[in-house]
Amino acid sequence: MSKQNPGVVILKTGSTYPGIKKQFGDFDEWFVRGLSKALDLTVVNAEAGELPGDPAAWDGIVITGSPAMVSDREPWSEKAAEWLAQAVDKAVPLLGVCYGHQLLAHALGGDVGYHPSGRESGTKRVELLASAQNDPLFRGMPDSFRAHLTHKQSVLRLPPSATLLGRNEFEPHQAFRVGKCAWGVQFHPEFSEGIMRAYLGVQAPELELEGFDSQAMIDAVTGAPEASGLLERFSAFVTENKSG
Repeated sequence: MSKQNPGVVILKTGSTYPGIKKQFGDFDEWFVRGLSKALDLTVVNAEAGELPGDPAAWDGIVITGSPAMVSDREPWSEKAAEWLAQAVDKAVPLLGVCYGHQLLAHALGGDVGYHPSGRESGTKRVELLASAQNDPLFRGMPDSFRAHLTHKQSVLRLPPSATLLGRNEFEPHQAFRVGKCAWGVQFHPEFSEGIMRAYLGVQAPELELEGFDSQAMIDAVTGAPEASGLLERFSAFVTENKSG
């Protein structure tokens, strides 16, 4: 058994708003903070056209969120989708978040586009289905938990091979798994309460135009420890998978 720490690549698919980046750092830094310190983490900028070589060379893969839209099918995004399909085929543990969740679904034959009811933003509840009870990543989690969310696009149709794990009243596809070890989650386990409030603050003018009460949404932000704990759970899965 190798004594080296598991090697995990963070596929960065964009950057946050400049003001939020100045205060909290960028997407990849939030994942670095949330993942286990026992992992050997490498950040690769997919948006800049970088890809991390053979997926099988990694013990785990994490795909970040992005201000981009999967349905735009930008060349860098399509190349990243092809790479993710290879990673799934090689059974490399993988966690896609928000854009990463949508990109994974798109890569495997699902449909991604604008949610017909518009935006979901703020701290919301996610419900796990019975299928999550025996899932390697979600088992042992409560049937319902709080999570931070912000998205306009969604997985409109899951890939044919996917198992649906979680949903809520707004979003029918909050979490899914493909194969033994590839997961997508629409919510943001890497967000802190401060980051969620900052997003709502930036979005406030648009939220008001869309008929939301932005201040009420900011006031409603609470901790989401179960959702945040998903990054430690994924870290543990990667470590156990590497050790065999």
